[in-house]
Amino acid sequence: QVQLVESGGGLVQAGGSLRLSCAASGRASSGYTMAWFRQAPGKEREFVCAITWSGGTGYADSVKGRFTISRDNAKNTAYLQMNSLKPEDTAVYYCAAVRGWGTIPSEYAYWGQGTQVTVSS
Repeated sequence: QVQLVESGGGLVQAGGSLRLSCAASGRASSGYTMAWFRQAPGKEREFVCAITWSGGTGYADSVKGRFTISRDNAKNTAYLQMNSLKPEDTAVYYCAAVRGWGTIPSEYAYWGQGTQVTVSS
């Protein structure tokens, strides 16, 4: 089992920045790809970005150039730096983990509880 705990959400004005963290713990929590998904009210959960254990990354087109995912393997923690935030980025952001790679929610075995990000116009 892998436990994931997100932190860092909040309210920010359009154009502002936020940094989310996802701390992983539990047996065999190393070696996993860690990802961020988001879900806005009335919409399906969507892929935002992911990073492999070795640092390979992938991003949704909607966040490329604005969001940066990183990780500190010694701390078993992943980060999401969000810049130039837009009102349409408003959603609950979830951290997820999987062995391998994926961009679809069903591919991920472990999930955090989510953290709210609200961007005001």
